[in-house]
Amino acid sequence: MWRNPATGAAATVRRVTTSRTQLSLGIATFGTPTGGDWRHLLDLARAADEAGVDRLVLPDHVVLGEHTADYPWGRFPTGPTADWLEPLTTIAALSAVTERVRFLTGILVVPIRPSALLAKTAATIDVLSGGRLDLGVGVGWQREEFDAVGVDFTSRGAQLDRSIADCRTLWSGEPLPVTGVDGVFGRVWCAPLPAQERLPVWFSGTLGRRNLQRIVELGDGWIPIMGATPDDVATGVTELRAGFTAAGRDPGSLQVRAAPAMVRDADGVTDLDATLAVVPELIAAGATDIHLPLRAFAADSRPEVARPAMDRLVAAIAERS
Repeated sequence: MWRNPATGAAATVRRVTTSRTQLSLGIATFGTPTGGDWRHLLDLARAADEAGVDRLVLPDHVVLGEHTADYPWGRFPTGPTADWLEPLTTIAALSAVTERVRFLTGILVVPIRPSALLAKTAATIDVLSGGRLDLGVGVGWQREEFDAVGVDFTSRGAQLDRSIADCRTLWSGEPLPVTGVDGVFGRVWCAPLPAQERLPVWFSGTLGRRNLQRIVELGDGWIPIMGATPDDVATGVTELRAGFTAAGRDPGSLQVRAAPAMVRDADGVTDLDATLAVVPELIAAGATDIHLPLRAFAADSRPEVARPAMDRLVAAIAERS
């Protein structure tokens, strides 16, 4: 039992570390909703909760510009006018109808959000969900999204570091020093604090020097870039564990979310066994969490269609762990 130092209230904290490999299931909160109504996601989340899915992963875009073809990791799933639900708002709704499943943003474009507002929003969700929020964060890729909110696209890496550092300070209960545009110095506090003693932050991207440093200093997990091989994961995990050790952190606490490439048969249907054949290698490389997109295994998001697929995926990951 953990007691919130800001309020004195006791809260049950859900631990995120586990000895078994976890399943993170990506759900589509963009495009056209099943049945024409996004509220079907509430039923989908309940089904995932009952099926034993460990995490639901929600993507992020606040706005989109017309150049979606510039997406650097393949074909972008929608055009610029398609629906994209805001992930933190959606998680707040889904957590209210579930009991166990965790929620991970994948990937939250942090630099376009004011850090104090992000700290408040994340802490509020964590408190109301009983400590079930993970933040998967990154720098974003589309310049127009930054232009729309008046944020410099070229400095987004530094802004990501500063924002998560600010959140860490505010989540600790300590004051954050601030300086206004008029040069006046002050301090601010943010309450309530998260229900978790340490709200997990997973940084995405290639593991260069800068990303390695931010994960060691500010993070809890790594989300390798799409297409990362078991060798890529193993190399990164070795570097990160060494970094954790040098920083006085427990290297065994590092979480790593790996995503197998989808293997499809001649008819374009995802072959589950072939797709998951690489999972033991990813686990041996240091992956603690396997990410799979629900859309690849279920025709749509209706619970009666999605639940059997979820059951198969939960069992399949357990068998290969």
